[in-house]
Amino acid sequence: MELSIITLTNIPAFHRFFLLTIVILTALSNNVNGRHKIQRTWETVEYSAINCRTHSAYLTDFGGIGDGTTLNTNAFRTAVDHLSQFQSDGGSLLYVPAGKWLTGSFNLTSHFTLYLDKDAVLLASQDKNDYPVIAPLPSYGRGRDAEGGRFISLIFGTNLTDVVITGENGTIDGQGQQWWDKFHKGELKFTRPYLIEIMHSDNIQISSLTLVNSPSWNVHPIYSSNIIIQGITILAPVRSPNTDGINPDSCINTRIEDCYIVSGDDCIAVKSGWDEYGVAFGMPTKQLAIRRITCISPTSATIALGSEMSGGIQDVRAEDIVAINTESAVRIKTAVGRGGYVKDIYVRGMTMKTMKYVFWMTGDYGSHPDNNYDPNALPVIENINYRDMVAENVTIGGKLAGISGDPFTGICISNVTIEMAPKAKKLFWNCTDISGISSGVVPQPCDLLPDQKTEYVSPCNFPTESLPIDDMEIQTCSCRKKIY
Repeated sequence: MELSIITLTNIPAFHRFFLLTIVILTALSNNVNGRHKIQRTWETVEYSAINCRTHSAYLTDFGGIGDGTTLNTNAFRTAVDHLSQFQSDGGSLLYVPAGKWLTGSFNLTSHFTLYLDKDAVLLASQDKNDYPVIAPLPSYGRGRDAEGGRFISLIFGTNLTDVVITGENGTIDGQGQQWWDKFHKGELKFTRPYLIEIMHSDNIQISSLTLVNSPSWNVHPIYSSNIIIQGITILAPVRSPNTDGINPDSCINTRIEDCYIVSGDDCIAVKSGWDEYGVAFGMPTKQLAIRRITCISPTSATIALGSEMSGGIQDVRAEDIVAINTESAVRIKTAVGRGGYVKDIYVRGMTMKTMKYVFWMTGDYGSHPDNNYDPNALPVIENINYRDMVAENVTIGGKLAGISGDPFTGICISNVTIEMAPKAKKLFWNCTDISGISSGVVPQPCDLLPDQKTEYVSPCNFPTESLPIDDMEIQTCSCRKKIY
């Protein structure tokens, strides 16, 4: 400091005044209302994706305010609209920074990544006017909650290619309580919105997110192909209505893995359309891999096949699944009038604790969109394989009920050990209108699944060849994160 003073004294007076003025102005520019100016820096964040992006932007660049009360619907819509211009120029990424971002529904675009910071929370608006009503799904003929249309999903996309929704485990909060209340009171004229729905699209990735309190289904890819859903945590009260976790619906080539789901309905529900509408639409779900899933759902299934399966379900492979305090393991749900098929189903490596059922097949599920279904449209259920499973504290080992005149066939159960609950049902296995075999199952199944003796038969089948979705490449990408 003394050196500075001495140096300044050797400078002519006019120059000293000029230099001191610069120093004072610089100090003032770095101090606003007594606070030092925030210096902004950048940090590179890496993430995994099916495609990296050339262009990026922040939600705040479009007027977004993350205070939990300001509605950001227009900010999201404007951002996506602006970034859509880069579809053919390397694609784009929209970064949602830390904050609570209240928003209504918005649509995605192609060659696009929606990226949520680890401290970002998307809060779904509770105003139904923020969700336009759209037409029923053609393979359903009506809404699931009510006849007619349905409220569009919070995050929606149709006719897209190359879409990624990911982040650092950021949160999407559906704030579903008021929707659940309206549903229970019968006040809804349209079907509740889902959190994420992607339609008629190809190359989809949904990963590294936490989804909570959805008004209804959480993740619903439909009429789409080449889908990866990975590293998702889904949380909803176990008595919340229809809060299914992940519902692949008339989709081809899908991989669901490394997810943790607590739900008021099925953790994963595989679907393909409802009665005559699904039959006419004719688009199956097939080539589906489900791996390393943990499910808690006291009133529903870990994995449900149906009940809306009229377009067909084929080649489903589930392995390394954990179910805790859940109603059933893999449940097949269908009925007269559904038509369609559920076949070539392979399950292995399930661990279950506190279950009502292990095996459950239902041929009289019953619900129909209307009275125009064909009573002669009978579903085909065949080649169903379960192996290498352990369950404890189980009330009913198996309830397998086919349809009279339309039995479920080709059922195989091998290497399964079930520990009965203290208050297990006396009729631990109950089988009607089915056929198949078993080996190494304890307690021994019903007579319609005769024991083949393990020394004479191989385990139930599980394909050794990979599915096409396993060849879908994942890249290490990066984006810039603002640090203050």
